[in-house]
Amino acid sequence: MFKTLLYTGLCFTILTFSAAAQTTEDYIDSYAEHAQGLMREYKIPASVILAVAIHESAAGTSKIARYLNNHFGIKGANSNNEIRSAYKDYPSALESYDHFIEFLTSRMAFRTLFDKYDQYDYKSWARGIQRGGYARSRTWAAQIIGIIKKNNLYQYDERPEDYTEPAAPEVRVASRNRRSTAKTYTVKAGDNLHNIAKARHTTPAALMKKNGLKGPAIKPGQKLKL
Repeated sequence: MFKTLLYTGLCFTILTFSAAAQTTEDYIDSYAEHAQGLMREYKIPASVILAVAIHESAAGTSKIARYLNNHFGIKGANSNNEIRSAYKDYPSALESYDHFIEFLTSRMAFRTLFDKYDQYDYKSWARGIQRGGYARSRTWAAQIIGIIKKNNLYQYDERPEDYTEPAAPEVRVASRNRRSTAKTYTVKAGDNLHNIAKARHTTPAALMKKNGLKGPAIKPGQKLKL
């Protein structure tokens, strides 16, 4: 629950309302302008700033957002007596936004992103922040990109009309065929399992286990996995 004071002229009235009543749309409306201000100054997409905040604070409804004004899941000391938490507290949510940018610019793992990507390339920013170790989840960047697409947050990035998104980076996948064929040996006349194992710095027992052999007997033309 949130509590705020409303001045009525003679006294303050306590207003109480539920955080759950706030929708993601309300949240975006509240913080988009500030996110854009940070974007213009630091060249990080406003869409990324908003999406990370939405993800980490459940659009402002999480416990650390409500009690600590922490919208980015950044850990640190806090002086709040209402909850016990390892997360940093802030005087206001906007200061949490400002510290998120400070956090990125002050750490080498993220600092290079500011030179590498522009304010329009939200996908590369999301992936770069994940690579830098911001979150443990391997799907974190995909979730951030999903939030941006679902809520059309890229509209706040002030993209030029002729802007073209960079192609997705090529994912290198190791060749299974190369692994399976490069490490095989065709038995020749005169070979025995001991000599083959010795030449490959392994043991006959290891070769027998890898190839499902019940004994050391082998024959010319037989293929062995090494």
